[in-house]
Amino acid sequence: MTLKSYRIAIVIPKYGLVGGAEQFVAEMTERIAHNPQFDIHVFANRWVTLSDNVTFHKIPVITFPRFLTTISFAYFTGRKIRAMGFDLIHTHDRIFEADIFTMHGIPHRIWVHDIRRKSMSLFDHTTAWVEKKLIESTRCAELYAVSDVARDVFFREYTLPPARVRVMHPGVDLDRFTTIDPIACRREIRTRFGIGPSDTVLLFVSMNYEIKGLDHIMAGIAHARQHLQSAPVKLLIVGKGNVGKYSKIARTLGISDDVIFVGVQEEHLERFYHASDMFAILSAFDTFGITVLEAMSASLPVIVSSNVGAKDLVQHGINGFIIDDTKNIADIADKFVRLLDRNRRTAMGHAAYLTARDHTWERIAAGMEEVYRELLVRKSSA
Repeated sequence: MTLKSYRIAIVIPKYGLVGGAEQFVAEMTERIAHNPQFDIHVFANRWVTLSDNVTFHKIPVITFPRFLTTISFAYFTGRKIRAMGFDLIHTHDRIFEADIFTMHGIPHRIWVHDIRRKSMSLFDHTTAWVEKKLIESTRCAELYAVSDVARDVFFREYTLPPARVRVMHPGVDLDRFTTIDPIACRREIRTRFGIGPSDTVLLFVSMNYEIKGLDHIMAGIAHARQHLQSAPVKLLIVGKGNVGKYSKIARTLGISDDVIFVGVQEEHLERFYHASDMFAILSAFDTFGITVLEAMSASLPVIVSSNVGAKDLVQHGINGFIIDDTKNIADIADKFVRLLDRNRRTAMGHAAYLTARDHTWERIAAGMEEVYRELLVRKSSA
């Protein structure tokens, strides 16, 4: 291909704001926008301007009545893109048609029925209809899921050729973890929260304690102490949830002295990773789980449930452990105890870091640039 500027439309309702999909899109798009081969335009309802390399277009959304939310965003986006003309449309949300659809969640109907366990509202029906129209459109040539877990769920909902849906994992900004002093971070955080320098710390990061399996983690710690006669493990909990409920669980289990709630940490979260020795997330369902990759970036071995999409990156016994049954508390406790061995923990933590090093945002962006080029060639020869 000759070097020229191709006009690429990126679609996401909220760009650069809080959220896994919003972070994914901003991190990848900003890096692609540095390439003069691509003229990047973002179509969003709300955004944070992160550079001068991206052009933004405001898309209105009708939020009342609620069922018009998804369909209005799709309609106004399509109308504006058609009026302007683009070489490629890459959407990260449900609209009527696009060349590439990156699916950051799972099919809406399955999310409502199987995860939230609710009946479909009018809003849910219209959202699922727009999603189906996009996926089954003849224009949508590339579908991307963020994990094998997410991809498998899409195959349950739609009849799609396996080769049509590929996996592109989220990335990580490795510099966040490698340009700071881990020893200083460890000393600062542990001193602030009364954790001893030789204590073994298990880190849990989440904005939803229940879905992410905090109760199973607490039960595993208690079981390890009571039945495996292991040394105490300090549980450092970062994020937002029902502190009262889980404090009571900790008291019932007899581990309240070893559980530390630190609340939401909007800045310098990487310091908490460096202050810890291992990381766990035992979600009932998680399309990916970016905190797993962040923990790996800080050289922490990880313990994840088989329902966490980031298990794609976990080599059992090498850089972490995968728990197939989160009701098997003895198995969870066994993995905690194994990681009390400093030599094993160090080796697995190093392997985790090497995994993270292969999943930087720079590599993810470069991979998507190649997808753009391939698709542009196919479209020009069609």
